[in-house]
Amino acid sequence: MDTHSKPPKLMDRVKATLRVKRYSLRTEKTYCYWIRFFIRFHGIRHPAGMGGSEVHAFLEHLAVERHVAAATQNQALNAIVFLYRHVLEQPLGDIGEFSRAKRPRRLPVVLSHEEVIRVLSQLSGPMHLMAALMYGAGLRVTEACRLRVWDIEFERQVLTVRSGKGDKDRTTLLPPSCMVSIQQRIAEAQNLLNRRLENGQVPVTLPHALDRKYPNAGLSLAWQWLFPSSKPCFVPFGKVVLHHIHTSAVQKSVRQAMRAANLPRPGSCHTLRHSFATQLLSRGTDIRTVQELLGHKSVETTQIYTHVLGSGFAGVRSPLE
Repeated sequence: MDTHSKPPKLMDRVKATLRVKRYSLRTEKTYCYWIRFFIRFHGIRHPAGMGGSEVHAFLEHLAVERHVAAATQNQALNAIVFLYRHVLEQPLGDIGEFSRAKRPRRLPVVLSHEEVIRVLSQLSGPMHLMAALMYGAGLRVTEACRLRVWDIEFERQVLTVRSGKGDKDRTTLLPPSCMVSIQQRIAEAQNLLNRRLENGQVPVTLPHALDRKYPNAGLSLAWQWLFPSSKPCFVPFGKVVLHHIHTSAVQKSVRQAMRAANLPRPGSCHTLRHSFATQLLSRGTDIRTVQELLGHKSVETTQIYTHVLGSGFAGVRSPLE
């Protein structure tokens, strides 16, 4: 009998490497999708036997034949570069010049304060609070879903976003009008925690290796989700844990609320974040402050909102008027 264990399969190696480097589960799923797509595109050939020319052909196919967005093409390229650099540990070779998917310049859809209030009036319970925080604190939908009890500072009226886009932490505004609802969510989190402790101690998911360093952290109130999932789930490491509410559920509720509010143009969860930025700028808030509150790496990203403000930006009026 052969006692030697088989070497791990390629996709198992990809997942293991992503987890060692602490990539998010969402990124893991995305990278695995594009790596499988790349392999299938070249007839199930092993990537170790391919190189720059095959990557070039794949990226050309995405742009020319599938007409993917620029961000999608870049995502596929990042996944393949990760595969060669960190998993196969072999040089990718020269990819050469390939057709770049066009990145259209589009202005974000924003709502007036009155329109946002109409949308919020169509929501209730946790969905209302999450939408209010996306507008009142400039949160992304994933950031709202991932809020924990310890991220809230009532005295300072500060909300901390941990491991946001780019794995960066930042602080932003805690709207006073949301405080009572958040306190109710914390009370509900305590009650839910008590019930879980009585029925088998199902912990919440924790970042990175924190559950190994502090085994009981997932059973403390500070680490509980403000917006937990309705039932526990299995994570890739074989544990049963309580995760936060899924972003798709929030996105669906907000889209339905926007339709019910009879808005003149369609919107999404991100529209609420866009509206947060434009409202602050129209009221004279310094653009650098808005940049920090949004968590933008570059002020150029924040400047896009100055183009949708029209005559309301910094009190500027048309010379014709």
